[in-house]
Amino acid sequence: MQGTGQLLSVPVGEAVLGRVIDPLGNPLDGRGPIVTTERRPVESPAPGIAQRQPVKEPLQTGIKAIDAMTPIGRGQRELIIGDRKTGKTSICIDTIINQKGTGVKCFYVAIGQKESNIAGLIDVLRRHGAMDYTTVVVAGASDPAPLQYIAPYAGCAMAEYFMYRGGHTLCVYDDLSKQAQAYRQLSLLLRRPPGREAYPGDIFYAHSRLLERSAKLSDELGGGSLTALPIVETLEGEVSAYIPTNVISITDGQIYLQPDLFFAGQRPAMNVGISVSRVGGAAQIPAMKRREVAGGLRLALAAFRELEAFAQLGTDLDPATQARLDRGYRMTELLKQGLYHPMHVTDQVLSIFAGNQGFLDPVPISEVRPWLDGMLAYVREKKREIWQKITDTKNLDDETASSLRDALGEYQREYNQKKRPATVLA
Repeated sequence: MQGTGQLLSVPVGEAVLGRVIDPLGNPLDGRGPIVTTERRPVESPAPGIAQRQPVKEPLQTGIKAIDAMTPIGRGQRELIIGDRKTGKTSICIDTIINQKGTGVKCFYVAIGQKESNIAGLIDVLRRHGAMDYTTVVVAGASDPAPLQYIAPYAGCAMAEYFMYRGGHTLCVYDDLSKQAQAYRQLSLLLRRPPGREAYPGDIFYAHSRLLERSAKLSDELGGGSLTALPIVETLEGEVSAYIPTNVISITDGQIYLQPDLFFAGQRPAMNVGISVSRVGGAAQIPAMKRREVAGGLRLALAAFRELEAFAQLGTDLDPATQARLDRGYRMTELLKQGLYHPMHVTDQVLSIFAGNQGFLDPVPISEVRPWLDGMLAYVREKKREIWQKITDTKNLDDETASSLRDALGEYQREYNQKKRPATVLA
C-alpha cells in the first residue's frame, strides 16, 4: 500500500464536537463526514516551562468529596485509580456533565472498552445534554492494538486545537492501562526487548509525552487550558504495580477509589488518606477554602477513620470521642452523592458548612440526605440573597457566615416542628 508521506493527523475544530469518531477521525455515529479544513498532528511537543502558568482556576467536578478535598484546577492532570467496577468512569462522566454552560469542551477517549458500555455512556451524555460540547473518541475492545495505542494522542490533539485558541478543555483517557497493554503488544511484535512486566522500556515516555501536553498556557499564548483525567485500573488494589506507579509520578495528584468503601455504599468510594491533589487550595474558590468549610475536612475524616477502627475493638468511649465519631458518620453520609447528579459549588459549600458547624449532629444518620435536600431548597427559596452572594463573590465572609448560621438555625427549627407531629402519631 502506498504511503502518503505525511505525519498522522486528525480533523480538529468545532465540527468534531458532538460527534463519535475513531482515533483517525472517521465518524462512527452515522451522521455523515466531519466537514473541517483543519487538521492537527496526533503527536506534537508539549508546551515548555515558559509557555505555562501555575494552575489556579478551579475546574468544578460537581462532586462534593472531590471539590472539597482533592480539588482539580484547569490545566491539571489528576489520575483516577482503582480496581474495576469502583466508579472511576462515573466520576469522569459527572465531571463532563458539570461542565454544561461553562464553555469547557470535553473529550472522552474510550480505549479497549466493550462497545455496549460505550454506547450506554454516550446515551447518558446525550440525555444530560452534554454531547453538545463533547467528542467521544472510540478505540473499542475489538479494534486493533495500533488504534488503541494512538487513541489518547488523537483525543489530546483535538483538545489542543481549542487550548491554543484560548479555550478551556477537559480530556478523559479511559483507560491508560489498556493503552499500555496495546503498546506492549505492538512492541513485542516489533521484537523490542521487554522490560518490567514485559512492557517496553519507553512505556513511561509514552505516557509522560501524552500527559505533559496538558497545561494552563501563559497569558501571552491566550491563557487556554487542557485538563487531563487519566484513568488507570489496578488489580486487587495493587497501586505499586508498574503502570500505576509510572502514571502517579507523572500526574499532579490522584483520586484512589477503594472497593471496600464502594461495597459499603460510600459513593464516590474515595480513600481520603491516599487521594491527594498537588495543586491543593489554589484550585478552590475562597469560600470552599475556609476553615469552617473544607479547610480541615481531610484531616478530620482521616482521624475519624482511625477512631472508627479503634471503636470497633468494643472499648467504652468517653462522650467527647463519641461525639467526634457521630460527627464523622454524618460527614461521611453528607459526602455521598448519586450518579449523574453533579452539584453546584455554592450548594457544596452550604452542605459542608452545615455539617462542620454541627447542625447535622442532632439529625439521625438515615435523615441526613433529606435534611440536606430540604436545607438547600430552603436557602435557595427563602434566603436567596445568601446563596446569590456566595455565588457572585465566590467567598464566605464573616458577615455572610453569620447570616448563614442564623438561616440554618431557622431551618433546623422548622424541620423539627415538621417532624414532631409525626413522632407523636407514631
